[in-house]
Amino acid sequence: MTTETPRARRAAMFRLGTVVVAALAVVGIAVTGHASLPTDLQFADAGHWVYNTSSQSAVHVDGATGQVDAQAAVPGAEAGSPVAQGGRSGYVVDRTRITEFSKSTLGVESSKAPPAAEEPVVLEVAGGPYLVYRNAGQIARLGDPAATAPTGGPLSAPVTTSDGTVWVHRIDNGSICDLPRGATLLTCPAQLPQGHDASLSIVGDRPVVLDTTASVLRSVGANGLGEPADLGLSLPATAQVASDDVDGRLAVVDPDHGQLHLIDAAGLLQNRPVARPVSVPLEKGGHYVGPVATSHTVAVVDQARHEVRTYDSKGTLKSSKAVPDGGGEARLSLGQDHRIYVDNHDGSHMVVVDGGDGVAADVDVSAKTQPKPTPPSQPETTPSSQPPAPPGPPAQRDNPPPPVAKPTPPGAPRNVRATAGTGSATVMWSSAPGNGSRVVRYVVSWSGGSTTVDGGRSRVTVDGLTNGQSYSFSVAAENSAGRGAAASSRSVVPGGAAEAPKVTATVGSNGAVSVSWTTPDLHGADLDHYAVSASGQGDRSVSGTSTSFQGLSGTITFTVRAITSYGSGGQMTGSPGSARATLASGPPSVKITSVRSTNALIVTVNADPNGGAATCQASFMGATSPSKSCSGTTQLTISNVAWFGAITIKATIRNSAGSANDSWTGTPTTS
Repeated sequence: MTTETPRARRAAMFRLGTVVVAALAVVGIAVTGHASLPTDLQFADAGHWVYNTSSQSAVHVDGATGQVDAQAAVPGAEAGSPVAQGGRSGYVVDRTRITEFSKSTLGVESSKAPPAAEEPVVLEVAGGPYLVYRNAGQIARLGDPAATAPTGGPLSAPVTTSDGTVWVHRIDNGSICDLPRGATLLTCPAQLPQGHDASLSIVGDRPVVLDTTASVLRSVGANGLGEPADLGLSLPATAQVASDDVDGRLAVVDPDHGQLHLIDAAGLLQNRPVARPVSVPLEKGGHYVGPVATSHTVAVVDQARHEVRTYDSKGTLKSSKAVPDGGGEARLSLGQDHRIYVDNHDGSHMVVVDGGDGVAADVDVSAKTQPKPTPPSQPETTPSSQPPAPPGPPAQRDNPPPPVAKPTPPGAPRNVRATAGTGSATVMWSSAPGNGSRVVRYVVSWSGGSTTVDGGRSRVTVDGLTNGQSYSFSVAAENSAGRGAAASSRSVVPGGAAEAPKVTATVGSNGAVSVSWTTPDLHGADLDHYAVSASGQGDRSVSGTSTSFQGLSGTITFTVRAITSYGSGGQMTGSPGSARATLASGPPSVKITSVRSTNALIVTVNADPNGGAATCQASFMGATSPSKSCSGTTQLTISNVAWFGAITIKATIRNSAGSANDSWTGTPTTS
């Protein structure tokens, strides 16, 4: 008996949908030439659309063949505009308008203003497509019926489940909310502590939240958050998390340390033995976008080197393919056909990544598109009394110089982020597009103030903030045409959470483990308690700096975090400190294998600590050897003794689960 995964069901749905649509198309042509699909038929949209600047059109690429098979003229859209597709329509989305075109006639049908002047996240899912405007906190559904749902605040990256539900995380207050298919109002069933940095993902078609502040993974359900599971590594607030799992692992890019991590999320959530995280070093000096994951493949784009790399769930590099420079950053997206698409900025090239084997193929979009037709020039006329003037050079008559476009306000700065200090925060960003005019200044705003810096700057430190209060910073660029759209950072808390304590774990002879820790730097906050946990167990609250555990076995990680607050503000969870200890599964055993004499008695034993740490000791006539850690063949020395003839030696072994003895009688060998 086999179990079909949600992704397998979606893949089967895609294959079935493709066959059904093809069949319906044939029937429609035969009967009327205009037959439409039933309204209740749902299938996955095949291939991928990209906006090609040179032809001023939306171009469709068949991911299976790498061929351009459709082109819809949509003149005037900005370079780099994403294209979303639904069942019957496509949408070219730029900052000033959303242009809808028919996927059957390839003609423009309507145009409307977007709910916010920023580039949205495009979600192609059942009941959609959706556009998520993260800074403005708006979710626009372009499908039937079209609607816009406000979220009330800025958002982290959204995710979707196969039933068409959109999940978002409010970065200002920690709410985790869902917008079911067809709904216009969000519900928020879960809440993270205020000030925690987190990212959403989907594991086994279920939403999960990766809390980088607490270094834990938690499931999200109708009744709130599940129990926290320790990630086994620390991640920065800038970590980039894939929206879907790859073979049960979460792919996370750590841009601060140049690493790709693959975390056993399925094991953490199912409370089974967890595989160690796999960490893959990325090349130094890169600017990484992604990751994007399918069932078996992870893709990451290095914008600095214009290259896409693919890996499997074990971190093995599968392929590396150049992404031709299109005058801006490349964009990664996951198609409903189980492929990853990488578009360069001007839509001239696309890299298609197979979701199964990770093989990447380049598609030259511009070479396979038709240029936008230009109207023929009108012949010049002259008075009838004079002979016609000879035709001028073609370059002067047919190709006048293009008009110079007026500058527009700058685009939004990219990669806006903030790090908290004591009573301060440092805000950083990547430069904003000038849109025809040099950026002369950046305006940084927050609740309670704003500041202005020169257009050549990309960071500023804001002082005078209140420790323990959450702040989100927005950055907008200005040029000669005005101020552009702002982009916001995740919220940070000045003063911040406590540092990691130094933890010590000591195994006692009775099987108990004594765990103690130092008082960490609390950044001026008040200590509420310490949250202490052992592998596979929940947190316990401790007011002091030590506690003990019993009944454990195997290698256990003990984790301690300081829980603090500022005045009446919300609680903050500090960075984790940890220590490991190995405990025996049961009593040990020991066997004396030889005794020889030099100036002392040398007792050789074979010690079995039974999975834990053990000590051994030998004795003869009241004299004993020093206690010594032992495992396998171990020598014990009894000094300052005299003997004659046959003697009896006793050996003792102890571990956390008990003790055992062995005795030997005979005449020691001499050497």
